[in-house]
Amino acid sequence: MKTRILAALAFATALTGAALAQAPAPSTQPAKPVMPPPAATAPATTAPATTAKPATPATAPTTAAKPAAATDLLDINTASAADLEKLKGIGAARSAAIIKGRPYRGKNELLDKNIVPKNVYEDIKDHIIAKQAAR
Repeated sequence: MKTRILAALAFATALTGAALAQAPAPSTQPAKPVMPPPAATAPATTAPATTAKPATPATAPTTAAKPAAATDLLDINTASAADLEKLKGIGAARSAAIIKGRPYRGKNELLDKNIVPKNVYEDIKDHIIAKQAAR
């Protein structure tokens, strides 16, 4: 029994060794010439041509990047339906719902009371305020 195991082990070793000893077939394609890496040289003295941009006035305000000033905010507690409808995403039905849900303690109540959907609120939140009545 031991001899059979030893014989099988020797046979397996011989097969493994023979398989590992085989070299790959030589390539029939000619070898590519090896190019040395390019030497570090000074940067080119010619700059790429650029096209001139039209001058933009320095006083042109960008309203999309900044929230509206406090004086430009629309008070949702006192605004008319026509004023509310000027806001993005607010039509006749939503302006009527805003008026019906008054008074608001904060502009976030438009979301809390499900008066407007979140995407509309995100568009108008920088343009509205909910001022409190003087006591």
